[in-house]
Amino acid sequence: MEAGEILVIDLFAGPGGLGEGISSCTTKNGIKPFDIGVSVEKEPSAHRTLTTRAFFRKIADNSAARNDYYKYVRGLITRDELFSIYDAQAQAALKETLYQPRALGEDNELIHERIQELVTGHQGPKIVIGGPPCQAYSLAGRSRNAGIKDYKAEDDHRHFLYKEYLKVISIAQPEVFVMENVRGILSAKVDGKMMFPQILEDLRNPNTVTGVVGISGYKIYSLVVDADVQKDPRYINSSDFLIRSEFYGIPQARHRVILLGVRDDIEAVPKTLQQAVEYPITTRSVLNDLPKLRSGFSKQKDDTCIWTSTVKNHAKQLKQFLCNQYPNEKLAGLDLTPYENLKRKNSVHSNIDSAEIPQPLSNWLLDKNLGCVLNHETRGHMNEDLLRYAFCATYSLLNNGVSPKSRDFPTFLAPAHANWNTGTHADRFRVQSANKEATTVTSHISKDGHYFIHYDPKQCRSLTVREAARLQTFPDNYLFEGNRTQQYVQVGNAVPPFLAQQIGQIVLKLLNDVT
Repeated sequence: MEAGEILVIDLFAGPGGLGEGISSCTTKNGIKPFDIGVSVEKEPSAHRTLTTRAFFRKIADNSAARNDYYKYVRGLITRDELFSIYDAQAQAALKETLYQPRALGEDNELIHERIQELVTGHQGPKIVIGGPPCQAYSLAGRSRNAGIKDYKAEDDHRHFLYKEYLKVISIAQPEVFVMENVRGILSAKVDGKMMFPQILEDLRNPNTVTGVVGISGYKIYSLVVDADVQKDPRYINSSDFLIRSEFYGIPQARHRVILLGVRDDIEAVPKTLQQAVEYPITTRSVLNDLPKLRSGFSKQKDDTCIWTSTVKNHAKQLKQFLCNQYPNEKLAGLDLTPYENLKRKNSVHSNIDSAEIPQPLSNWLLDKNLGCVLNHETRGHMNEDLLRYAFCATYSLLNNGVSPKSRDFPTFLAPAHANWNTGTHADRFRVQSANKEATTVTSHISKDGHYFIHYDPKQCRSLTVREAARLQTFPDNYLFEGNRTQQYVQVGNAVPPFLAQQIGQIVLKLLNDVT
């Protein structure tokens, strides 16, 4: 394969996690054969992130340009100034992301025209990637929908956005496609019927949905379970398509459905993902080198001295409670005294050489030339929530990484929720334990942070965008644009790039076997 020989069409791209991973794949000779021709994304902040990263890929091999990129992310020059210095690369990045946010189903004429143009002018293999938005399939989304008066799943267009994916497949007729979605798609129903079997059937035969005559069908493969019948793969359980990311070097129990479609005329059979690590990668090993931060206050004056005093008082309350719950030897060495003089934002990466991230993830994440930490700023919390966060983190330390349920909370820490003791919100507060992989990073992290409490009680806070991005395996030099809430949403909705890179290597081998 030559550099840029494989055309990538990236749909529902978000901030670009899937495209980042696949486009980073290399041959044994160090050549990068995947080239993203177009990335389609409708949300403005994610689109801006996508464009910035597209630009970075185009200048990454130019040391002078890369240094100027570092100046931009450090705030020394503006994005417009950076783009004006490297106008050709900037224009190519903007063209790749269609110059502005675009939505499949709304801007189809423009999007389809660009895809047809790319396909017509391309001689090598093609691959379509992307995950139709999951709000209609996710368990949380279905719960919200159930509370909407007169809601009907069959009238929710989001259930059928995968058909927009099929339209692009019909235009591009790629050798391979990769489609990702939440595990909830396996159990989603419309009008009382399971959606997933129909989606599989439609992906096998795109022409039945799009009406385009003379296009090939596809064999749908699992990336984790070998197919029983190679020429027409069928799987016993729908869950055969579920990838448990923690088995493949991702420090997060992110369980997602990922389908690999191979065009019918291709005889080669894809390999499956190989378990990358003997044990799951822990949250501490991935986050411990990042600068320590304090949380902020959302309902009172935000001041470092007040924060330190508040957390010291919380530590005394907790120690008094814990002394009545645990034997002295269990509490020996437990220090809950907050760190002094912490900031809410710290971009100085002084501990990068002490990083404990295992290989090959360390090489994937770290950039020692970056010279700073991006998107590493805490949010504000209510005073009483800081005490709950400290309790959760301490409970985890004392109980081998177990996060407390509502029944484990002392009475004085119970929030004023009518259903607190009913079990409905038993894990309303969840610590990301130091000695385990993280739980799934979702877009809900943008709301309040209660499910994403940092394991260190001396920092007493929820995760920053950069910490969430680390758990999602975005490289440290990957800048998330937009405000902090938008950045959290982008990270939570993304495909882990390091997992996407492994999938890309499977696709690359498959295409090599064909040629």
